Amino acid sequence: MLVKNDRQKQKELTKNSILQVAEEIVLQEGWQAVSMRKIAEAIGYSLPVVYNHFESKDAIQEEFVKNGFNMLALDMQSTKEKFQEPEQQLIQMALSYYDFAFRNSAYYKMMFGLGIPSCQKAREIKEICNFSSILINTISSLMEDADEQRKFLKFHTLWSILHGLTSINMVNLTAAPDEMQQQILLDAIQGFIKNINR
Repeated sequence: MLVKNDRQKQKELTKNSILQVAEEIVLQEGWQAVSMRKIAEAIGYSLPVVYNHFESKDAIQEEFVKNGFNMLALDMQSTKEKFQEPEQQLIQMALSYYDFAFRNSAYYKMMFGLGIPSCQKAREIKEICNFSSILINTISSLMEDADEQRKFLKFHTLWSILHGLTSINMVNLTAAPDEMQQQILLDAIQGFIKNINR
């Protein structure tokens, strides 16, 4: 039993090392620079060891997607619980989303390496579903007529605003949110809330 636990612990350590190196490569060179060979060299293991943990670069990205959306959902839920009014919840959740992206830029870049995940992908990954549900429930509480199709439309509108503004500002050389960028975000979210029932 002790040998099995040691083996499991070593497997987890190796997996975490792979993810940590991938994150460092993304921060320094971007997602396109990540390769299985580069990761193996960086952690000092053979290429088959890396493939034993992740079958491909896409599998590494999916792990970052799951971890990242889990972290983001926890941030969203924590922020939401601090406020009573749905309007204030949504405003603060938008700011929390923006803050999350810059605090966890490598994760964020890998979570959205190929853009916003498709509806099919979002349904397949429970961490994306959890994140989506938190926002959809908050949006629903602000809507007068909240049929499923309309809630889904408003959710995607909000997510497009958040991701679009975040991505634009990540391309900026400073790569850190400033007061003007946050004012733009607030203006966009307040406009979204004002028109949520139109």
